[in-house]
Amino acid sequence: MIDLLRNIAFFIIALSILVAFHEYGHFWVARKCGVIVQRFSIGFGKVLWRRVGRDGCEYVICAIPLGGYVKMLDERVEDVPANQIDGAFNRKSVFARMAIVSAGPIANFIFAIFALALMYFIGVSTVKPVIGEVSAHSIASQVNLKSGQQIKSIDGKSVEHWQDVNHVIVGLIGEKSSSIGVGPLNSDVVTVKTVDLSNWQFDPQKQSSLSSWGIVPYRPKPTLTVAQVTKGSAAEKAGLQKADVLISANGDKISDWQSFATLIQQSHGTSIDLVYQRNTQQLSSKLFPQLKQDSQGNNIGFAGIAPYSEQTPMSHRITLEYGVFDSIVVGVEKTWDLTLLSFSMIGKLVTGDLSVKNLSGPISIAQGAGQSAAYGLVAFLSFLALISVNLGIFNLLPLPVLDGGHLMYYFIELLTGKPVPEKIQEVGFRIGGALLFMLMGIAIFNDFTRL
Repeated sequence: MIDLLRNIAFFIIALSILVAFHEYGHFWVARKCGVIVQRFSIGFGKVLWRRVGRDGCEYVICAIPLGGYVKMLDERVEDVPANQIDGAFNRKSVFARMAIVSAGPIANFIFAIFALALMYFIGVSTVKPVIGEVSAHSIASQVNLKSGQQIKSIDGKSVEHWQDVNHVIVGLIGEKSSSIGVGPLNSDVVTVKTVDLSNWQFDPQKQSSLSSWGIVPYRPKPTLTVAQVTKGSAAEKAGLQKADVLISANGDKISDWQSFATLIQQSHGTSIDLVYQRNTQQLSSKLFPQLKQDSQGNNIGFAGIAPYSEQTPMSHRITLEYGVFDSIVVGVEKTWDLTLLSFSMIGKLVTGDLSVKNLSGPISIAQGAGQSAAYGLVAFLSFLALISVNLGIFNLLPLPVLDGGHLMYYFIELLTGKPVPEKIQEVGFRIGGALLFMLMGIAIFNDFTRL
């Protein structure tokens, strides 16, 4: 319940911030173009807070935090007094109207730059992409990648940490070949290898991009000291507590955590005689692993216990921290990379290289908001930047109900010298609305299937 409330709270916070920036883009440019703005609203429905500015614009926050809007004076919507006609949106030049409509998505890209710049100014502490294991008969094994190697580049793009690696690999969906540059940890030596992707099978819903290539990231070895015991689990019922140290199972000394985990998974529901140490006292109990299904549908034992891990060596860590101006430069570069990746994914959805099952809706976004916020400000800023870029791109799609659809109409007007007829616009709005609801329906359906 706490996780659910956290997800909802940070979803509302994230959406409100992004919508506010998007609508402020429309608002600011409209005012600069001389358009009279009547209302600036965050949310829909019942008004919770209202303030009227000196210019007569009404600023409101409404009860349903799922969007927002800027209401401008427009003769197509209402009768306009003769003394205010010059401030009507429809009376402005086509270039002014295009600027006003495009300002919302542009504001989202600017916000992403700001969020990423702030993130890198604060400092991003992460780990270098060092390979821990390579799965047999995988793409990584075919190019002879080895444990302990550091990934330096993929498809010619330099990578500094695992998030970089993940973004580049995801962007390769549908490609037939690529390249990977590897070398010793913290060395300038790089060996570039050609990667055959013709038989690459990648389902983002079932596996990570790394596992699809057969790459397991380096992780510090887990110790035999208990870090977490899930409430109501077999481990809790057996009496295990945080900080207990495992000694033996079924009379055999436990040498490492992985062998103990394998024993539990292969227990098939039978009991395990467990000996462990708590402070200076040695205790024993019977552990009855619960059965659950893995991703392949096989029944495996589950104890509900997690270990402490050794600390990551300093040689594997990296802190990305820049000054004010360098942070802005990095923010622009990262926003550009995210934009290219997002457009690439849209293209792959159209061509069928990427399934519509990968579309995410509000539930997935809410989960991402809550999970990123749990990791701290830097992770939340990264999440906001990603969603802001996607919101900007989504609004640029040429659907008549979106900003991109309006821009399409204005571009036609620019070419022909006259506005698109109202009847044709109305038909376009209906078609665009239907397509938009269909996309949202698919995304929400995907959210529920993931749950």
